[in-house]
Amino acid sequence: MYLPLRAISVFHAAASSGSISRAAAELNVTPSAVSQQIQSLETHLGTALMTKVGRGVALTEAGERYFAMISEEIDRIADATQRIRGLRSVTLLTVRATPTLSTKFLLPRLRSFLDGHPDLEVRLNGTNEMTDFAQEAVDIEIRHGTGQWPGVYVEALTEESFLPVCSPAYCAPSSLDAADLQRHRLIYSIKSQVQWPHWFSVARAAPLDPGQRVLFDRSHMAIDAAVDGMGIALESTLMMWRELRDGTLICPVREPPAIRLTTQWIVCPFEHLHKKKVILFLDWLRAERAAWQSAS
Repeated sequence: MYLPLRAISVFHAAASSGSISRAAAELNVTPSAVSQQIQSLETHLGTALMTKVGRGVALTEAGERYFAMISEEIDRIADATQRIRGLRSVTLLTVRATPTLSTKFLLPRLRSFLDGHPDLEVRLNGTNEMTDFAQEAVDIEIRHGTGQWPGVYVEALTEESFLPVCSPAYCAPSSLDAADLQRHRLIYSIKSQVQWPHWFSVARAAPLDPGQRVLFDRSHMAIDAAVDGMGIALESTLMMWRELRDGTLICPVREPPAIRLTTQWIVCPFEHLHKKKVILFLDWLRAERAAWQSAS
């Protein structure tokens, strides 16, 4: 039976990248050549595999099924080819996440993923900029926000608790009532979804007097400032898990109100969920999430 292997490999490249132009650059051919190969494969199969969405492309239902069926086999063929050539097969995984999540949660854990998957190279892009998957070569994003993004796969990373924290040299644990915080310098993370006025309202304390305060536009800066004894920060237990574990941050408030919220979300195009490298990363990330939840 005749198999259009060239067209199959071109389709795999386009489906993996989610872009005709990126597949063309990867294969060192023109975008029109990629389109022609895909059209040839669609004719051979008798069904449409891809459709245009904005500036990019998306898989049809048949395309998703076909990609899922061939992807693992093509990865195995590519790996076997590299091994016969005497080369180590290396695949680049690009992950985008907020600066704080990158610094405080992913980076301390990343070695275990790298050690477990030596054939993967990881590029960790720490930014608050939202990914345009049709234009950017990003495999998966962990996005800060409310989780309301249509047209892409969205999964909650985990629920976080927000606590006032400071260095144990600044205040002793459980030594303050909520109203006492008015007398201290408060550290603000201005992009956080939980702010000090809301915390005081939930704690049923007097309305917040601006008083002494210092403001940062990144949560990891607010966390580090609290560790350095600059004042009291209001932060997520997900972001400061290591500081809480090591005792460099403590909660100075007796019986702080419970404020729980999900602010970090796993986001990617649905077709990326078929990529082996994305599957491996998500499996690892979910295991790390479960370990953190258990320890918490």
